[in-house]
Amino acid sequence: MSNKGAQLPHAVVTGSSGGIGRAIASHLLQSGWRVSGLDLAAPTLSSHAGFTHMAVDLSDAAAIARTASALQDAGALVHAAGVLRVGPLGELDHAGGELMWRLHVDAATRLADALVPAMAARGNGRVVFVGSRVAQGLPGRGQYAATKAALIALARSWAAEVASHGVTVNVVSPGATQTSMLQDPARAGSAPRLPPIGRLIQPEEIAALTGFLLSPQAAAITGQDIPICGGSSLHL
Repeated sequence: MSNKGAQLPHAVVTGSSGGIGRAIASHLLQSGWRVSGLDLAAPTLSSHAGFTHMAVDLSDAAAIARTASALQDAGALVHAAGVLRVGPLGELDHAGGELMWRLHVDAATRLADALVPAMAARGNGRVVFVGSRVAQGLPGRGQYAATKAALIALARSWAAEVASHGVTVNVVSPGATQTSMLQDPARAGSAPRLPPIGRLIQPEEIAALTGFLLSPQAAAITGQDIPICGGSSLHL
C-alpha cells in the first residue's frame, strides 16, 4: 500500500481504547489502514500517525450523528464497543440492560445508517459487528445475549440490502476472551467458561479475523455470524 495518508483505506472502529476494539484498531493500523477510533475513554493508540481519536458517547444519538457526519469517506465500520451487565430473572439490571441496548444495538444502527449508504454509493465497503457466542443464550446473561442476537439480525438484513453494491456486513462472535471485562465487578458471580482449547481467546485473534473480513479477499463473505470460540460451540 502507498504510504501517502490520503490514499490509505479508512476504517471507523468503536471501542478503540481497550480490549477487542484496541486490538482491532492496532491490527488495522499495522496493515496499512487509517483508523478513526470512537471512544469516550482516553486514546491508547495516539502515537500512531494513522490513528485519530474521536471522543464520543456512543449511547448518545446526537453525539453519534455529529461524529458520523465527518466520517463519510470511511470504507469500513467495526463496532466493537461494549459493556456487560449480568443478572438472573428477578434481579435484572434494567438500567444496565438499557445501556447495553443503546451501546451495542442502537449505536450500531445509527453508525451503519450514517456510513453504509456512502459505501454502497461508491460500490465498496465492509462492516463488522463484534457479537458474542452468548447470543445463543446463557443463564444470567439474557439482556446481554439479546443485544448480541440483535446484531446478527441486523447484519443479515443489511447484508441482503447492500450485497449487490459491493458492501459486506458480518458479525464476529467471540467466546470467552482475555480482556479487562473479565475483571469487571458488574460480572461478579458470572465467571467465564474456559473453551475446550484450554485457554481464553486472545483479542489479537479476533483482530486478525476481523482484518480478513475487511479485506478484498473476503468480498464473498456477507451476512454471516462467525464464531471464534476455541471449540465452545461444539458442545463438547
